[in-house]
Amino acid sequence: MRRDQDGARRTVFTPIGAQARVEAVVRRLGDAIELGLLADGEQLPGEPELAAQLGVSTVTLREALMALRQRGLVTTRRGRGGGSFVTVPEGPVEDRLLSHLGGWSTEALRDLGDHWTAVSGAAARLAAQRTEPDDLHQLHRSVEELTDAADAPARSRLHGRFHVELAAAAQSARLTRELVGIHAEVGALICLVLGDERHLKDVCDRHRAVICAVHDGAAEQARALAEQCVQVSMGRLVELRLGTPGDAGGPHTKEGTRGQQSSSRRRRSTRP
Repeated sequence: MRRDQDGARRTVFTPIGAQARVEAVVRRLGDAIELGLLADGEQLPGEPELAAQLGVSTVTLREALMALRQRGLVTTRRGRGGGSFVTVPEGPVEDRLLSHLGGWSTEALRDLGDHWTAVSGAAARLAAQRTEPDDLHQLHRSVEELTDAADAPARSRLHGRFHVELAAAAQSARLTRELVGIHAEVGALICLVLGDERHLKDVCDRHRAVICAVHDGAAEQARALAEQCVQVSMGRLVELRLGTPGDAGGPHTKEGTRGQQSSSRRRRSTRP
């Protein structure tokens, strides 16, 4: 197994924390299956062990496994040698991810983007203040591997690894754990924008610019560049969501209209 996949795979079984609702567990495990972090036919840890790893109650875990079975992502076998096993659905990954994106509202995507922006920006600023230039080889490696990655799931794993390594360079255990959790939540969605070759090149260029700012100790510049990197990717994801059918809304639905009206009100309110 590649190192980037092994590192991303470990994020699957990290505690979910305050968001330990059934929906959060379903999203974490479902996204891991869609991204290929969990292999078809792989047996999940036993319920007590898996619940402890995710930081949830066994009742919450059982409800989540039931929901995953209904989605066809998990099969449960009884008796000797039984347990819960991963079932990778058939069909193109992109189609499944687009369907998954349809379950997000644009407000939820923007809120997630705000959170990710703040955390990555803080990590970049602290990395510029605390790390030594010779300690940036992991970040350089992640960017070069991202440049050469052939498929969207691999690109998503490397994209997430870059941001986690940025927090590690900041020498902040809390920020590192936070970015591990964010990657576990957003990784499947980012697949959809990293499949675009032009956007991939833009992302790699932005990552290199962040590394340069960190190397030079330019803390505020590093923060701004890291924030822009996240904002651009999440902005493209929101645009894609607005063009995706689903009951959470598109450009011609009530939600899209509310967003346009809200933007218009904000513009009017800034006029003299």
